[in-house]
Amino acid sequence: MGSVTLPAASWRARPGLARLIAALDGANGGARWVGGAVRDTLLHLPVADIDLATIFTPDEVVRRLESAGIKAVPTGIAHGTVTAVSEGTVVEVTTLRRDVATDGRHAIVAFSDDWREDAARRDFTMNALYADPLTGAVSDFFGGLEDLAARRVRFIGNPYRRIAEDHLRILRFFRFHARFGDAIDPEGLAACVARANDLMALSRERIAAELLKLLVAPGAVPVVTLMQTQGIFRPVLPEIDAAGAARLARLAEDERASGFAPDAIRRLAALVDPTEAESVGARLKLSNADRKRLMQAWAGAGDEGPLALGYRVGVESAIDRLLLSGHDPSPLIDWHRPTLPLGGGALVARGLEKGPDVARALRRIEDRWVAEGFPDAPRADVIADEEVAQALRARRNA
Repeated sequence: MGSVTLPAASWRARPGLARLIAALDGANGGARWVGGAVRDTLLHLPVADIDLATIFTPDEVVRRLESAGIKAVPTGIAHGTVTAVSEGTVVEVTTLRRDVATDGRHAIVAFSDDWREDAARRDFTMNALYADPLTGAVSDFFGGLEDLAARRVRFIGNPYRRIAEDHLRILRFFRFHARFGDAIDPEGLAACVARANDLMALSRERIAAELLKLLVAPGAVPVVTLMQTQGIFRPVLPEIDAAGAARLARLAEDERASGFAPDAIRRLAALVDPTEAESVGARLKLSNADRKRLMQAWAGAGDEGPLALGYRVGVESAIDRLLLSGHDPSPLIDWHRPTLPLGGGALVARGLEKGPDVARALRRIEDRWVAEGFPDAPRADVIADEEVAQALRARRNA
């Protein structure tokens, strides 16, 4: 392709970027934007994270940033990464580098001043695009611009070698295809299928992070189906079968029809059998909250209605249960769980003794309040008066 210039984008005008570029001598080739910010800007997508590659060593980066009054955090300094915080804007600054040794999980790197050498160690051609921070001129060493235009996720060089360097690239290949891809690259697919067992060497946290991102990508359903049929999940998540892929497809359709955005934990729940949710959540080392959601997602909609379910189990979990059981969750859109407008003290003030009597009466009041659609405080007081009167009568007659 001919020369390409990065289009104008709001992120390029964020506070502190001009000072950062000056500190790293961007006017004379000392630094270039790289990776997702360049890729997404070329695709006219919003940019979240900003990455800057530089010819300067990490120690020199820190020195230059501090001299310019920019906060430098050595987040990954052994691998060349320094987090710059300039006027509130956060940028990952990484020294150009090449891999000296890799084991599929970690790499030993040597720093470099060669832009092509740095590009060669990256995963996909669309992620190895650099842009001059002042002119916006894009540097492309491996055909990334053509692949981006074709919506083709393609490994740089030999796919088997790229996977051997970092086994997580198998999952990244499918995640990026689910987000950006059109026709899948056959060489990349073949390498991922052949090396799927390499995923077993990865930490389950890394697998979970990639999988959860993949599940909310625009093309998640066909890509997950492809991964399942090609045996990609089998080494690490054998629970994901054809039935799970079909459940995911139904859920995605119901999400769209109901106006809910894709949700990774809900979609993971669709993928795995309810009896396996607990073991999958534990193996992926999900948070306690996410494990609980995963385990409760198939508990059913109940018979009180969507709002009552949202009150009982929380809005998020209620939406999971309604969607997965084929019920309409739309009443929960923008709904916030109300609070019962009285507590145990109000019942004691009405004559009940502290203890089990108050707890039982409060549960009855709450149940009636929920059944009536969460009426306001005056109505809640009427319900409380009635329930307290009944409790007092029962105690006198005991």
